[in-house]
Amino acid sequence: MGRSTAQRPTIKITASIVIAGALAVLAAVAGSGALVRYDGTIQQVYAASSAAPSAQGLPDFINLAKKLGPSVVNVSTTTVRGASRNAPGPFGGNDPAEEFWERFFGGRTPRGPQRQSGVGSGFIVDSDGTILTNYHVVNGAQKLSVTLSDGQRYDAKVIGSDQKSDIAVIKIDAGRNLAAAPLGDSDRLEVGEWVMAIGNPFGLDHTVTSGIVSAKGRNIGQGPYDNFIQTDASINPGNSGGPLINLRGEVVGINSAIFSQSGGNIGIGFAIPSNAVKELLPQLRDKGKVVRGFIGASVQKLSPEIAESLGINPARGALVADLVKGGPAETAGVKTGDVIVEFDRRAIKDSTDLPQQVARVAPGTAVQVKVIRDGKETTLPLTVGEMKEAEVAATAQEGELGLTVQPLTPQLAENLGLERKDGLVISAVKPGSAADEAGLRSGDVVVEINRQPVKNLADYNREIARNEKGKSVLFLVRRGQTSLFLALKR
Repeated sequence: MGRSTAQRPTIKITASIVIAGALAVLAAVAGSGALVRYDGTIQQVYAASSAAPSAQGLPDFINLAKKLGPSVVNVSTTTVRGASRNAPGPFGGNDPAEEFWERFFGGRTPRGPQRQSGVGSGFIVDSDGTILTNYHVVNGAQKLSVTLSDGQRYDAKVIGSDQKSDIAVIKIDAGRNLAAAPLGDSDRLEVGEWVMAIGNPFGLDHTVTSGIVSAKGRNIGQGPYDNFIQTDASINPGNSGGPLINLRGEVVGINSAIFSQSGGNIGIGFAIPSNAVKELLPQLRDKGKVVRGFIGASVQKLSPEIAESLGINPARGALVADLVKGGPAETAGVKTGDVIVEFDRRAIKDSTDLPQQVARVAPGTAVQVKVIRDGKETTLPLTVGEMKEAEVAATAQEGELGLTVQPLTPQLAENLGLERKDGLVISAVKPGSAADEAGLRSGDVVVEINRQPVKNLADYNREIARNEKGKSVLFLVRRGQTSLFLALKR
């Protein structure tokens, strides 16, 4: 900036320069910070001084693939489901057998139990055959097998799984030591850093792709513990459970999800950070499940407007929207409207921080909770409880159905013009989701789910958890002066 054109010398490339010489010139000027223009000039933009940016070589993905490839496995699952005469065929709506049956016999093809196959990825974390993959890869499988990079196939068993984090640990007995991949420190990852993924997209085993870390700490509506690494390394169906690897040859994430409207890669993939995996792995191996802390408080994001009204500047912390009666938070003296800014001596910057911090604390542990109440900070002693399966720690998100609910406070009811002062209100509906297709709207007050009354988040999550996937969930909502029954499928 500020330099005249005369101060920036240019070199003209003429036709008399041979290719080898041109390449040498290009390499020389590129190393000193030069910009090659389409008009054939090379314009110096950095002087050869300490201020010039250092040149970086391309990542060595070849050796990374050779080193980590043997630790990546193909995970195959088989699920047998009972099916009726009206069950869909393997081709979905385009099954030629269905068309033949309907045309000539007036009905759909009769069927017995159906065998469904699935494929995913995983990677060995211990030479004894311990393998990490995704919960959704192995969930519900009656038969599980693992194929190594050398083509050897082994039966596998699940020794631990956790739906909330989408992590599963499986085990094979190969009768020999296997190549294991080291887990790295995902907190050291930087946005823009090179990463590599290995997996089995669309069943194509040991496919290597590369990209960069696009973002960290992503919340994609999958649950209260969302903290994904976003990457543009190609991740497709079948990559789930495979490793995301840094240039040091360490696994920094488990590839878990993609954002796509077509079902294929569009450059937005998500991986579970390795540090989250390292925290849960011992429990999954030893107990087969994860035991998490629970305080019985649901929180919401502290918007700038709410923060201003509460006299909190800058906006920080998690706003307590609802409390479980008799829960650890209520017993400790936490009140609705408090803003939790510190938990167990760790700062709570946003509402998404609290569930993750609470989950890391062992049940029975005494901690300090700092809240802002009426503009003043107060520290309260709290004993962490144990989360049960039907409980959700401090969250109003329900990503699977495509809607977000939150406790209906008197102030919120007044702002929405609602007569009812308690219960749950739908604050957001994702376009195109099951909730959207069923007709649910923002501002609807949830009264019942499957004919059971819903008064708080614990009621809501309990009824959702009870409902089987594939079956309709019956909502009774209050919309203005009218009550409506609406059904949607998970």
